Amino acid sequence: MEDREARSVIESLLFISGEPMTIDSLKKITEIDKKKIDTLVKELISDYSLRNSGLLIIEVAEGVQMVTNPASSPYVKKLISTAVPTKLSQPSIETLAIIAYKQPIIKAEIEAIRGVNSDGVVKTLLERRLIRILGRKEVPGRPLMYGTTKEFLQYFGLKDLTELPTLKELSDVEIPDIPELLEGEEGEVQDQEGINTDTSESDEDQASDDTNSEIHADKEYAEVEESQVTDKDESGQSPDKQNQP
Repeated sequence: MEDREARSVIESLLFISGEPMTIDSLKKITEIDKKKIDTLVKELISDYSLRNSGLLIIEVAEGVQMVTNPASSPYVKKLISTAVPTKLSQPSIETLAIIAYKQPIIKAEIEAIRGVNSDGVVKTLLERRLIRILGRKEVPGRPLMYGTTKEFLQYFGLKDLTELPTLKELSDVEIPDIPELLEGEEGEVQDQEGINTDTSESDEDQASDDTNSEIHADKEYAEVEESQVTDKDESGQSPDKQNQP
């Protein structure tokens, strides 16, 4: 296959895929040498960048994807407004950040950092395929361990986890002070995902709640764990082929 034809084939595959494609997956489909595909992909990335058209080819989530030009974003969002995923809530962002930097991590460790129950947030992130179950930690109770997914990289437009801001960069960001609790609110902390944690309850009651929560989580995530293992190589479905900011 000549280079011109090969470029055309790769371009078609990226367009119809709607999801990041790795060099290996392109090689498997086209049966072209991996080194040659890598060269052709880089040429396509450069060509689309110079065109300044409505489409771009970028490296994201350890693969290559055809996406809409960010300059057209306001108009594309109008077209597919009903399909645009809802924004992440503050608790979801907090939990996702902890998992991204500390993975593999168990729910008890997430809650120790956040200071509130995180059952609802973890479930939401699992359903949105931004995190996945990596297995069980070899400690008493064998709790589930969590990590980020390719969909997480796509959502934030990252090539891989090395592109996450460093802790030094994060420390340079000015974070506003947390407003003081109003009188009467000291006894209860409300999680924005709808889960309440009563900080005034006894240690015995808290331990009982944690045990029941973990049993419930095991049952609830069993299906998710099996599904994610089966679909390990699948990256989910992108509703608009648009790289999320």
